[in-house]
Amino acid sequence: MAYSGQMLAMFPGQGSQFVGMGRQLISEFPVVKSVFEEAEDAAKLSIRRLCLDGPEDELKLTANTQPCILTVSVATWRVLQSETGVVPSLFAGHSLGEYSAVVAAGKLDFARAVYLVRRRGEAMQAAVPAGVGAMAAVVNVAATDLQARCADASETGSVVEVVNFNSPQQLVVAGHKTAVDRLCVGLESSGLRFVMLPVSAPFHSSLMQPARVAMEPLLTESKFHKTPTRIIPNLTAEISDQYSADLLVAQINSPVKWTQSLESAYAAGCRDYVEIGPGKVLFGLARKTLPRDVQLRHTDDVRETITALS
Repeated sequence: MAYSGQMLAMFPGQGSQFVGMGRQLISEFPVVKSVFEEAEDAAKLSIRRLCLDGPEDELKLTANTQPCILTVSVATWRVLQSETGVVPSLFAGHSLGEYSAVVAAGKLDFARAVYLVRRRGEAMQAAVPAGVGAMAAVVNVAATDLQARCADASETGSVVEVVNFNSPQQLVVAGHKTAVDRLCVGLESSGLRFVMLPVSAPFHSSLMQPARVAMEPLLTESKFHKTPTRIIPNLTAEISDQYSADLLVAQINSPVKWTQSLESAYAAGCRDYVEIGPGKVLFGLARKTLPRDVQLRHTDDVRETITALS
């Protein structure tokens, strides 16, 4: 009997990639072969080779990472569907992961999504010259406090903003490197913790406006299907069965409201959460965000997840 309950299917974003991801899927589940073939045709990229063999420095290039994570996530989703018949009540994805969520919810064709995220990765990387932007994760600072600190550290032509609400304990800032550095000097002097992230592009900040301009026509000309499945977009953190290109257009240079998305699912009665795709990042964030009466799962071992959901 397939699992039937209030479940949020969560799909990871950039940073969850690793060389070797998808190996179990490819070796154990024949359904996966067609997923990788379709993705490679759409992206004009050797996705299977990058996922299984890397090299790591090639896999972590934004334009490569995004279609690779999307492919592994959708392949994992299709395996869970074929093996368990699971029907989540809600779908959500972190940044890039929202494309996986929209595909899994039946609102966007997989091949089109792969093409879009390949172009999205190229546009995001090209939006800001290497070395100009920066990102940092900040630990145990209230959102209102950090937003005020960002405002103080920003000046004309050099801004830093809160761009990811990952959990109550972890926020991410992004912007011009000069402004991020000023912010971090202030955090350090206050005895507050932060970690510089190994990226040069300030994702989800206002500096991504050129990427938004580049992606808007590609997204608006894409066909989004009307389905009864419900999604929690990063942009609004509100549950809806209505979905349009505008949500993905605005997402490019707007904050990811992940904490708020998890809280919306919980408020709607959702008590089961499963991360579908490579890694366990969202599993960890959910554990830090949600009350203890929830069931959290991930798909690091797909067979184990199938057993739990069957």
